[in-house]
Amino acid sequence: MSGKAIACVLVICSALAGGGLYYLQVYGFYDEIPPSGVSDVMLTALRSGTPEPMIHEEFQAIDAESSPLRYRACFTTHLSLATLTETYVVHDEPVPNVAPGWFGCFDASKIGAALESGSAIAFLGTGNIAYGFDRVVAVSGDGHGYVWHQLNRCGERHFNGESLPENCPPPPPSDSR
Repeated sequence: MSGKAIACVLVICSALAGGGLYYLQVYGFYDEIPPSGVSDVMLTALRSGTPEPMIHEEFQAIDAESSPLRYRACFTTHLSLATLTETYVVHDEPVPNVAPGWFGCFDASKIGAALESGSAIAFLGTGNIAYGFDRVVAVSGDGHGYVWHQLNRCGERHFNGESLPENCPPPPPSDSR
């Protein structure tokens, strides 16, 4: 076999492998999550400290079993930011994760810019939705809302192999280090 034929085979195999890897990362592992009703968007209440359903419409979400960080959702609400900040726990350090380009309602850079400018506010949805991850809900002044999972302080320390800070729940037995 000539060198050109071998090179062609290698290039074709590499292109197929690269294309397959790209597809799996961007499309393959994600599932669209159908709306289930009132509990699609939950926020942690200031009074009780527990997650409560939030009034919302137009919910759409994606998730993947491969990582808790892959959850993203979008919705709309008629609740004002003033009402939300008086009722629910504000999240101190929100960092929206980039979503696949085909999930058009979720643009992490625009959400991050809105959070920085104060035109959107982030709230704690559910703490430790999966060990070490919090569900964060951001709502903009125009009523658009966004949801993602983010590492919390316990998760950051645990997954880096460091000792856990005080008040962190113990990791699940199958994940202990």
